[in-house]
Amino acid sequence: MKLTPNQQAVATKTDAPLGLNRRQFLKNAGITTGGIAAASMLGAGMVKRVEAASHVDPNAPTEIKRTVCSACAVGCGVYAEVQNGVWTGQEPAFDHPFNRGGHCAKGAALREHGHSIKRVKYPMKLEGGKWKKLSWEQAIEEVGNQMLKIREESGPDSVYFMGSAKFSNEGCYMYRKFAAMWGTNNVDHSARICHSTTVAGVANTWGYGAMTNSFNDIRHAKAIFFIGSNPAEAHPVSMQHILTAKERGAKIIVIDPRFSRTAAHSDLHVGIRPGTDIPFIYGMLNVIFENGWHDQTFIDQRVWAMDEIRQEAAKFPLAEAAEVCGVEEQAIYNAAKMMAENRPGSVVWCMGGTQHTVGNANTRAYCLLQLALGNMGKSGGGTNIFRGHDNVQGATDLGLLFDTLPGYYGLTSAAWKHWTHVWDLEESWVNGRFDQGEYLGKKPQNTPGMPCSRWHDGVLEDKQKLAQRDNIRMAFFWGQSVNTETRQRDVRDALDKMDTVVVVDPYPTMAGVMHRRKDGVYLLPACTQFESTGSLSNSGRSVQWREQVVEPLFDSKNDIEIMYLLAKKVGFAEQYTKRIQVKGNAPVVEDITREINRGMWTIGMSGQSPERIKAHTMNWGSFNVEDLQAKGGEFKGETYGLPWPCWGTAEQKHPGTHILYDTSKHVLQGGGNFRARYGVEYQGENILADGSFSLGAEIEDGYPEFTADMLKQLGWWDDLTAEEKAEAEGKNWKTDLSGGIVRVAMKHGCIPFGNAKARCKVWTFPDPMPVHREPLYTPRRDLIAKYPTYDDMQVHRLPTLYKTIQDKVISENLDKKYPLVMTSGRLVEYEGGGEESRSNPWLAELQQEMFIEINPVDAADRGLRDGDTVWVEGAEGGRIKVQAMVTERVKPGVTWMPYHFAGVMHGVDLEYPESGDISTKPFVVGESCNTAMTYGYDPITQMQETKSSLCQIEKA
Repeated sequence: MKLTPNQQAVATKTDAPLGLNRRQFLKNAGITTGGIAAASMLGAGMVKRVEAASHVDPNAPTEIKRTVCSACAVGCGVYAEVQNGVWTGQEPAFDHPFNRGGHCAKGAALREHGHSIKRVKYPMKLEGGKWKKLSWEQAIEEVGNQMLKIREESGPDSVYFMGSAKFSNEGCYMYRKFAAMWGTNNVDHSARICHSTTVAGVANTWGYGAMTNSFNDIRHAKAIFFIGSNPAEAHPVSMQHILTAKERGAKIIVIDPRFSRTAAHSDLHVGIRPGTDIPFIYGMLNVIFENGWHDQTFIDQRVWAMDEIRQEAAKFPLAEAAEVCGVEEQAIYNAAKMMAENRPGSVVWCMGGTQHTVGNANTRAYCLLQLALGNMGKSGGGTNIFRGHDNVQGATDLGLLFDTLPGYYGLTSAAWKHWTHVWDLEESWVNGRFDQGEYLGKKPQNTPGMPCSRWHDGVLEDKQKLAQRDNIRMAFFWGQSVNTETRQRDVRDALDKMDTVVVVDPYPTMAGVMHRRKDGVYLLPACTQFESTGSLSNSGRSVQWREQVVEPLFDSKNDIEIMYLLAKKVGFAEQYTKRIQVKGNAPVVEDITREINRGMWTIGMSGQSPERIKAHTMNWGSFNVEDLQAKGGEFKGETYGLPWPCWGTAEQKHPGTHILYDTSKHVLQGGGNFRARYGVEYQGENILADGSFSLGAEIEDGYPEFTADMLKQLGWWDDLTAEEKAEAEGKNWKTDLSGGIVRVAMKHGCIPFGNAKARCKVWTFPDPMPVHREPLYTPRRDLIAKYPTYDDMQVHRLPTLYKTIQDKVISENLDKKYPLVMTSGRLVEYEGGGEESRSNPWLAELQQEMFIEINPVDAADRGLRDGDTVWVEGAEGGRIKVQAMVTERVKPGVTWMPYHFAGVMHGVDLEYPESGDISTKPFVVGESCNTAMTYGYDPITQMQETKSSLCQIEKA
């Protein structure tokens, strides 16, 4: 039997016989008998307990802690069993309304994330090519000194703050606040490369860029339309709700270039050419309009500019749409008919739709389909955007982004004024922390920073082309693995060039490994989510509280404590925690939550006090699986997790909003309508709702967002208390910290953000309506003239190429040299960049090799067989050495790879540091698919292109 490279490594080390069975793998990976029960976790239809090592006294009393899975953002509940301070076992929560006892592989292996021997156990520094152990005091002193040195020489923008969707909500908030008080907008997290195009596209259509319903509500859909989404692998527990809908008669439609495990459940699978989502949707819309299947009443009352969309769709009759998408005309017709005949229907998308140069336009196109069918604001309908990390929704909400402050307030002077008021600080102090002068005609404070998809360009680009004073010279990689970024060779060059690299993570991650440095790298061990406490938000906007399961293991520290220590060192700890109590060096988490409540009026994270969130978490069984509502008892009428908007203050007891834009309910019971975010008219046309309003609203038509002046005009000003009037004067619903404007609007049945139509045309975007543009690296050069990409442009601080790249493809015949389309996606076993999950022996056993899926036709043309080792070369020359999986899951001309691997680059194993005399190298390593991925960025968000590039494959 042929051994894989990872099997060879294990066999060589342990003298194992050829071939590894399950028990041998676990033994050779260093797992003791105490944990072997995990190898048979599923049996007799039940999930069995994961036992701890035998040194724990079995008679010690067991304490049960409630926590939430740290993988995808379904938000599954877990009961953690603790004995003598040791996490000894776990059970999936059978009474939790999201997972109801369900677990995926990652959830079932959760305990090992904390206990893994592969963790960084103490602070370390790379010095002279050797890793040196440091004390925390030394580490903070040296890192802080380097920050201050670079600030003095190059300004605050030369330090980059890469954040994490693995932070708690409180951690996200404090990290964004840290960057603000350091004086930079060069801060971001992984939503940039997963759903930033969703946030931009959807928020600019109807007000909020978030999932409109919930996983549970999908149970009530009559049709479920998946596009660029594979929940069977990426969000496995969500499938229990999806399959419940299917059992009740729902039709499942999957639009995906690959025949995925989700497609195996479908009534209709359509394998479109990667990068052709918009022509497919327009083809469907054209069929819907031609047959009169659209909801004209809904459109008249609640949608603006749909007539112009109808004209755009008419450019894609079935023949044209089918030709561009590479599918049969009948498939497009069938998809449209199935959605039209089975309402309400839900549309679900993930990174297959977002990670494109036209990602924002894709997400707007999906919204247009739902608007045409009238599927919004209804149970079983909506646009349901499954997010890929446990708190990526919360990290986005809390402003861990380069272009906004918490709550999507933006970076305007008014936004800074609001948050300065929240923090009780002088505006002059906050403003003075930033570089002065102007970038692109704006103050640096008001200018978006560098996106995490392109931080490396901030290091490598000629600084004369950057809209900031100097290049990035130092970066924190806090909970984010850089192998998830495209153009890995440039990432490596940037890591080499910076003055200092700081990795803050339980694991070393690729930022600490893939460089070729001898000095200037620090590894600071953050504890895991299970060794800390705080809140997090799932995809459906529900907020949960994690109890701390155990104390931080090894010499790790809580993220928030590390931030505070750095703030002390660089001189703004007093301002940083002015309204937050600090015990020892640890800011009190509940105080941070309350400060979030104080400022987050835009999305209604004002009514979710720590006490309310904790009470829900401690009473999972009180909430119904069908609609997440408590039917009786203490929480009667409340929705589990108080999904935002949870309006007003905690004392007002708003129940949370299960379904956004639902006019069938009073705003005090979670009802609402589309948001008046764009004014009241455009070029003389009214864009407020017409005869549509939420139940019980005293204004029975469209209306603008509420302000103090509007309350006075309506005669409602005296409904405010004297204290509320003093705070609200001159303010609007977003900036009134008293909450009085919000309270009075709701008292009269009105939603604070106004009542507008959804807009089909976003006049501030390069393409006001979605436009198909061929991918930069397209295999269809014949379509470029008809569907060209953008001209090159400056996007915020960085020059961004489009036409230059596409022209090069043709002039250098790159589409001939690299004839295979290359795309990527998730595996059920691994998560994100994979450092954490590939360091988990139970998960590492399940997939030991990085691979590429290739169709049998393409394999035969290249003389390849299943299991061969091959070189995959991307169209910009990046080469990776992986195994070939020959399968008909991908069509001829298309390839697919998982993106969770790292630890090998250009066929060469990377060196990992030892921590506690044990190598931190994960049990499984492999090439990153992103080494072969190419240039390409969305012009609104700088989302990277990972779903439609070109490659060639040859036998190694």
